[in-house]
Amino acid sequence: MTKPAAVTSPELARARTDKSATWSGWARSRRRAVTDRLRGGDLGLLPVLAGLVVIWIVMQILNPIFLSSANLTNLALESVPVGIIALGVVCVLLVGQIDLSVGSISGLGAAVLAVLFVDRGLPAWVAVTASLVLAALIGWFYAQVHNRIGVPSFVITLGGLLGFLGVQLWILGPKGSINLPFDSGLVAFAQLQFLPPWLAYTLVVVGAAALYATGAARAAERRRAGLAAASRRLLAGRSLALVAGLGAAVWYLYRDRGVGWMFVFFLALVLVLHYVLSRTSFGKSMYAVGGNMEAARRAGVHVKAVLTTAFVLCTTLACVGGMLSASRLAAANQSSGGGDVNLNAIAAAVIGGTSLFGGRGTAFAALLGVLVIQSISSGLTLLNLDSAYRFMVTGGVLLLAVSLDAVARRSRVSHGRA
Repeated sequence: MTKPAAVTSPELARARTDKSATWSGWARSRRRAVTDRLRGGDLGLLPVLAGLVVIWIVMQILNPIFLSSANLTNLALESVPVGIIALGVVCVLLVGQIDLSVGSISGLGAAVLAVLFVDRGLPAWVAVTASLVLAALIGWFYAQVHNRIGVPSFVITLGGLLGFLGVQLWILGPKGSINLPFDSGLVAFAQLQFLPPWLAYTLVVVGAAALYATGAARAAERRRAGLAAASRRLLAGRSLALVAGLGAAVWYLYRDRGVGWMFVFFLALVLVLHYVLSRTSFGKSMYAVGGNMEAARRAGVHVKAVLTTAFVLCTTLACVGGMLSASRLAAANQSSGGGDVNLNAIAAAVIGGTSLFGGRGTAFAALLGVLVIQSISSGLTLLNLDSAYRFMVTGGVLLLAVSLDAVARRSRVSHGRA
């Protein structure tokens, strides 16, 4: 018997060549796009990632306890309240506005929660809902004053910073502090509740699968449009890298207490806001309003509605952060939302890459920015240094981040990307 000849049809060879050309063309286009973005001043999350790595290396050299699983677990939990407030700040910065009252609103939300839950004896869910409704109404009020009267958001929220601080002190009354019960679900959620290991690893796998599914759907859409797209091999490799990285992080954290439910809640909020900003028409409208409000209006965007939603999101998330902070401390007092909470939330959003000029930033800016700030605070605390050094270092990092944003913006203007 004769051995059958190998199939070498011209169609098969041409298909393999076209596939290879498509993949190599996509890879070249991606490299060219990344290079062009960097040269054009679109730095993305690269500076804050590099800064975070440098901070962790320096702190670990100065104190080997810094990267221990126990300290990283505490760092993650301590980052959540300010990080959630920073998420709201990202929303208002994207539309070219500012909210200077997020600290006062977080303290007010904590005070309302404590009074209704402890002093009035209402169920926790009722107290939480009332605090959130009040915060949303404050954001709506800010937007109406800005949209109808034209008062700058800087002035409106500066007045809110002072006014709602007074309301907080009035609500707390002469005693000035209300302790939350240690056996309540609020305190347990913020202090004691951690995911079982199997669930943490399952979430890692689910996240990697979701990353692959969204990437595959986007690649299929590009192929239908006749454009170069990422191969399945590359998408699978990216998801496997995510599983390996997050799996190693989860394993290391479970050498101590593990991953707290409060931190998972924060990550869920980041992912939801990321989806809204990157995959919905409303998110694109926010970028459009922040980039050029008049152009967005002429393009048919309901600018006032977008601004109202941004303010409501900001104040509501500030209230959530304040309630979680009170739950973590098991108390709401006159200093809740005070101190450096206000400035740290704004600094976290800016350090994470959100532009003060509007129109640029992501939900991950809040996550990365607050990790930078909390890493500085945790590292200097482990070194037994005075809080004065923390303020100075954080201020220097903030100035560097704003300077990079200004330089990048100038570069984008010169390259026609602003």
